[in-house]
Amino acid sequence: MTGSRRVTLSLILAALLGGCATSGDVARLQTEAPAPEMRSYEPGRPRPLPPRRPNADMVQDFLELGFNMESGREIPRFSRFEGPVQIRTRGDIGPLAQADLDRLLGRLRNEARLDITRLRSADPVPEENVITVEFVPRRQMRAVVPAAACFVVPNVDGWDDFAANRRSPVIDWTRVTQRRKAAVFVPADTTPQEIRDCLHEEIAQALGPLNDLYRLTDSVFNDDNFQTTLTGFDMLVLRVWNAPELRSGMRRSEVAARLAPIFNRLNPSGRRSAGRDPGETPRDWVEAIEQALSSENGLAQRREGAMRALDLARAQDWGGSRLALSLMLTARLAPRDRGDAGLMALLTAAEIYRGLPGGEVHVAHLDMHLAVQALATGQFEMVLELTDRARDMAERTENAAFLASLGFIRAEALEALDQAERAERLRLDSMAAARYGFGSDAAARARMDEIARLTGAAIRVASR
Repeated sequence: MTGSRRVTLSLILAALLGGCATSGDVARLQTEAPAPEMRSYEPGRPRPLPPRRPNADMVQDFLELGFNMESGREIPRFSRFEGPVQIRTRGDIGPLAQADLDRLLGRLRNEARLDITRLRSADPVPEENVITVEFVPRRQMRAVVPAAACFVVPNVDGWDDFAANRRSPVIDWTRVTQRRKAAVFVPADTTPQEIRDCLHEEIAQALGPLNDLYRLTDSVFNDDNFQTTLTGFDMLVLRVWNAPELRSGMRRSEVAARLAPIFNRLNPSGRRSAGRDPGETPRDWVEAIEQALSSENGLAQRREGAMRALDLARAQDWGGSRLALSLMLTARLAPRDRGDAGLMALLTAAEIYRGLPGGEVHVAHLDMHLAVQALATGQFEMVLELTDRARDMAERTENAAFLASLGFIRAEALEALDQAERAERLRLDSMAAARYGFGSDAAARARMDEIARLTGAAIRVASR
């Protein structure tokens, strides 16, 4: 079993917005069920960020993603589905999830070149090469796997089959040498965007690698969850995973010997010298980051995790995404009397991310945080500049919750600048994305109201 979406989108946004959402608001955003008739958010044509790292670096990424579990356990044999794959759905799948699943399968066919189709309800279920996507109540999932928002399991065809084999080696991915069937479990009663994000990552893991690496800024195979839909790197990995030069049952050394030619054939622009070896990620650092990100921990415990992660990152002499994430979390969880140090840490993190493939998404999220700070201190022109700068990445990554939050923040700045009509129009225009990202009108308005309070606080301070 693997469950990689441990940190929800709502938690990421709450961390970046800082005081803009209370823990009660976050819980409400996660549990309110979406109403299908509310959706009018349309993501547009997919524009995934392309793979931009040298192929030699991506070979190493492929091996680490493919031959280890998230827990650190080694996977001794390469495994995949051999031949065309079919997807079937079970449970309470609404029209939004159906549309998002069809969109995902279209991308997998067009970008990863996979032979994958969706079974119709009247079609017979094949014995092999089938992935079951089952929609299950969140409470039922959490009772069994508390830490995972969604997960994928081998060798079962649904929840009942999984429950019957929970303690059986049948569902141990490290024992799988050829994939014949798998089940993806997604919460039925969460926001449309979280369902969509689960579909992307868990179906990709059913078809490809099972691991996540925090250092990959350009991938959904990363538990920081800044990338919410499959990227160009992810599609390239899935293409390589299913290349004819590979086959199920190969050992790591056999796969490694074949990877460079495959990457060079499928990604000719990546034929250049390798970058700096990133080195292994110590388990202590991963555990510290998970402690800092966990919504189940108190502020003091999360702060302790962030500080420990930063100390470990500096001790490792890292200069990339792992250091940047450590800096960002330390800054966001810092006490209020360390605001200047926190701001410098955020700016340093943004500078690091700017130099990394896919890091522009992280920079956009940091720009949103800076816009919140600017809003709270009455720097309204700066708010407009920062939100305008972040908007393209929100649209490109199809992150509706992020896009709506930017719109609400920007609207507050416009209203403070005596542009009330433009502000109200922007709020209305942002509601479609907000409903999709946060799950309902009520949840969207809760986020809007929290942001509005920052403007009120700034105006009160300025008038003193």
